[in-house]
Amino acid sequence: MSEILKSLSGHGVSIWLDDISRERLRTGNLESLIRDKGVVGVTSNPTIFASALSKGDAYDTQLHDLAVRGVDVEEAVRAITTYDIRWAADVLRPVYDVTGGVDGRVSIEVDPRLARSTDKTIAEARALWWMVDRPNLFIKIPATLEGLPAITQAIAEGISVNVTLIFSLERYRAVMDAWLTGLEQAKAAGLNLAGIESVASFFVSRVDTEIDKRLEAAGTPEAKALKGKAAVANARLAFAAFEEVMNSPRWQALQAAGARPQRPLWASTGTKDPSYPDTLYVDELVTAGTVNTLPEKTLDAAADHGRITGDTIRPFYEQAWNTMAALKEAGIDYDDVVRVLEEEGVEKFEASWNELLATVTAELRKA
Repeated sequence: MSEILKSLSGHGVSIWLDDISRERLRTGNLESLIRDKGVVGVTSNPTIFASALSKGDAYDTQLHDLAVRGVDVEEAVRAITTYDIRWAADVLRPVYDVTGGVDGRVSIEVDPRLARSTDKTIAEARALWWMVDRPNLFIKIPATLEGLPAITQAIAEGISVNVTLIFSLERYRAVMDAWLTGLEQAKAAGLNLAGIESVASFFVSRVDTEIDKRLEAAGTPEAKALKGKAAVANARLAFAAFEEVMNSPRWQALQAAGARPQRPLWASTGTKDPSYPDTLYVDELVTAGTVNTLPEKTLDAAADHGRITGDTIRPFYEQAWNTMAALKEAGIDYDDVVRVLEEEGVEKFEASWNELLATVTAELRKA
């Protein structure tokens, strides 16, 4: 394991891989990443599954069997994706055991077409929890307004949740409130709070992509000087909000009853702009008690030339606030940015899900 990744882990950052595929599982690649790169968790999303299905022959046998059985495409997609998630969960089970259930986690997302329906999201979360049937599973629920009550309900029933598609500080606070409410309901129902884990996936690079575009359009030297600074500042202030909640009497009462923190998870951490360092969202978001979920390309870059210099979040709150104030001064409408990003995020995952359905439909016809 590289000294850089050892240092990252040593600073309290859990390294998760933002990818899964049957090929990665059957070749033992995931085991090697756990052993050699310090990977202690895996996340998936519809885009990742659509990409995995489009490459190689790893799914051919299962697709053939599903076709012979006359299974419809929706059921086939669930059979394929949950198979991979179970397998990955079993590979990561030793990590889950040795970390007392904190890491060794694998995430699967509810059907993104349900992102605007609370009841359907809850039903899908329950179904996936039952289908995968592994204690180290996370069900990914989007942080849409309709997703918030679903997060509460899932947590209240003892389902561990990875809240995804968080872009704004206001929505992140609402996510933490939904999580706390779920824990309070679970406590009232007599559930073991120590067994209910959660992470909150705060998206990073997409914030720079959207804001940089607007700064470029503004055209002033002041605006252009702010390019590449918004995403890190936004994430740092999210951690400040997390610390506020961790210091609240509400959380401390739940902690005393056995609950564990909902760790902030940095998602979308591959840089989109080639002029930025490819480890920007690793190096600048280091602090204990966080998760960084990395595409393999970013993981390799971090292992090779990441710059881990210590805590790069807590000492920089004031700088982050100043950056956000300067962005406002430059004419950036933060509320509009995060609204656009959430809508695009839901649309992109829905498009990937439809691509996955189309790929499986075509494969079932061939089989």
